[in-house]
Amino acid sequence: MRQSATAIMVALGVALVLLLSSVFVVDEREKALVLQFGQIKQVREEPGLGFKIPFIQDVVKYPDVILSLDTETIEVTPSDDRRLVVDAFARYRIADVVRFRQAVGVGGIATAQDRLSGILQAQIGEVLGADQVTSDTILSADRRELMNRIRDGAQARAESLGLDVVDVRLKQTSLPAQNLDATFARMRSEREREAADERARGNEAAQRVRATADRTVVETLSEAERDAQVTRGESDAEANRVFAEAYGADPEFFQFYRSMQAYQAALRGSNSTMVLTPDNDFFNYFFDGGRPEGSSEDPAAAQPGSAENAAATPVDEAAGADGVTVTLGEPASGAAIAGEADPAAQPATP
Repeated sequence: MRQSATAIMVALGVALVLLLSSVFVVDEREKALVLQFGQIKQVREEPGLGFKIPFIQDVVKYPDVILSLDTETIEVTPSDDRRLVVDAFARYRIADVVRFRQAVGVGGIATAQDRLSGILQAQIGEVLGADQVTSDTILSADRRELMNRIRDGAQARAESLGLDVVDVRLKQTSLPAQNLDATFARMRSEREREAADERARGNEAAQRVRATADRTVVETLSEAERDAQVTRGESDAEANRVFAEAYGADPEFFQFYRSMQAYQAALRGSNSTMVLTPDNDFFNYFFDGGRPEGSSEDPAAAQPGSAENAAATPVDEAAGADGVTVTLGEPASGAAIAGEADPAAQPATP
């Protein structure tokens, strides 16, 4: 009995091991192949339980999701001969698991990514280096069309691997390190040229504004000077008219007024000593008893200091207006003005 029980337990254990070894589970994110001595015997693409022959058949599972691949940085030369450094990434999935197994063998996903990376790099160089594709095109919005062309070309070549290339995108497009300095220098020179053009246009506009302002100033000053000349002319005409009317109204008073103006203009300053003859008409209104014999009618017409009215030998002296000392003497040749008048002296009548 004891031996039979042991045998039953052993049989049950063996049966359980065989059952567990013959059952496998396929997840909804996986695809499975059942291999027998390296040959594909069964393909399971639907999730659920599967069975195989224990110890004879093996199960290989592959992901049934979209995978990502980042390519290495490559250098391309567009048609304008401006070298660019480009790196890209791709999204792919295993479309045909049988062809995938036959293409990559036991290498699996790692081998497939290596081969797909080579396909992508070759396709990127071919598309970006084609005719009529410039660096400006690569850096513009037209790069989407270029990426679609890269994807379609890679898809056609990846079918032999059982892969479906879903999308390809260019991550970074830049200049090589050895070209950066030259590019920056060219950009700097372009900006300096634009700045020089802006400054030249600004200077031209400033010169136009200054010329307009200068012309306006000259025109304004000319008009102001013209108006001033007209005003002065009109004022002089009015003054002459007033003088003429005053002279016509009272000629004697007008002569007296003109004589006072002549006194004020001649007897000014601290040195106003004059030597005159007694019959000089300049100081005609200084005498109480009237003009000396032989004097003219208009005292303001006689000018002091002339050679005909000067005297060399003084005979009489009196303090004139504004601190002026007036010396009267006999006529002599030449005129003499000497001495210094007292500024505090008051006018006196001789």
